Amino acid sequence: MRKAADRIRHAISFELIGLALVTPLGAVGFGMPVADIGVIGVVGATVATVWNYIYNLGFDHPIQRLTGGTQKSVAMRVLHAVMFEIGLLLALLPMIAWYLGIGILQALMMDVSFALFYMVYAFVFNWAYDQIFPLPDWQPAA
Repeated sequence: MRKAADRIRHAISFELIGLALVTPLGAVGFGMPVADIGVIGVVGATVATVWNYIYNLGFDHPIQRLTGGTQKSVAMRVLHAVMFEIGLLLALLPMIAWYLGIGILQALMMDVSFALFYMVYAFVFNWAYDQIFPLPDWQPAA
């Protein structure tokens, strides 16, 4: 199981790298000012950072109880990313519509676009993070 400091490093690095990618891509993709997408990105990243910590802790504990470890298969990683993004999408939808002064349907399309980007990004980031910072109990027995 990852320690609190490792989870914090994970959450902060995930959000900073994601924000650096999504802000310019979102501004170009939606034809909106970088500043507006930046505000959505920073608020979204803040909410997502808190959600990331809580969600991963809540996801890992049942896995550890059920399987005796926290190592994830590809299917488990896909489920992990999809469930995370659904929760985040529900949390951010009203804020996006309100801040940008757009309809709920347009906000939903933007939120879904961000969620799809972040699902792929989360899968790649988490896999890479686990390769760079593996837990000792993931090492094969000598």
